[in-house]
Amino acid sequence: MADSDTPHRPPLLLPESIHQAIQPGTALLRLVTTQSREGLLDGAWWPRTRDIGTELPALISVLTGHLGPITRVGVDASAWNGLPTRLVIDGQVVHLDSDPVGDDTVLITRGHNDHFALLVVPPDTTADAAREAMARAVHADNITQAAQILIATTPEPPGGGSADPAA
Repeated sequence: MADSDTPHRPPLLLPESIHQAIQPGTALLRLVTTQSREGLLDGAWWPRTRDIGTELPALISVLTGHLGPITRVGVDASAWNGLPTRLVIDGQVVHLDSDPVGDDTVLITRGHNDHFALLVVPPDTTADAAREAMARAVHADNITQAAQILIATTPEPPGGGSADPAA
C-alpha cells in the first residue's frame, strides 16, 4: 500500500478549552486526575520566577478552586527569593513554612492535615523539558521522586557528557 493510499487520520486533540494561549509570565499547573493518590506526587507546577510573593498567589487561587481553602504551603526557603511567613491570597491567610522538602517540591495543605505534593519545575527549564517533567509527575502510579524526574527530563548541555574533562 502506498503512502497516498493510507487513510488520513486527524491527530487526537484535547478540547479547545485546553488549548488556550498561555500568557507570558503565567505559571503552569497540572494535577493528577485520579482519586487514588497512590503516586508520590499529586501534580506539578512550573513557576516563571523564584519570587514566591509573585508566583504563589496564582497557584493558591487555582488550587483553592479545585481543592478548597489552602491553609499552608511548605517550600524550601533556599529555592526562593525571600520567604514571608504568610501571605494573604484572595482574602485568605496562607501560612508559609520553610520545609527541607527540596527545591523540587512544594507541599500544599488543605484544612488541618490533608497534604498535596507538587513537583516544582525550575523557572529556567525549557518548555519541552517542563512538559515532559510535568507529564511524568502526574502519572497516577508515579513512584519516582521529584528530583529524579527533573534529572531525567533535563537535556544534556551541548556537546553532551560531563563538564569535568577528567571524567
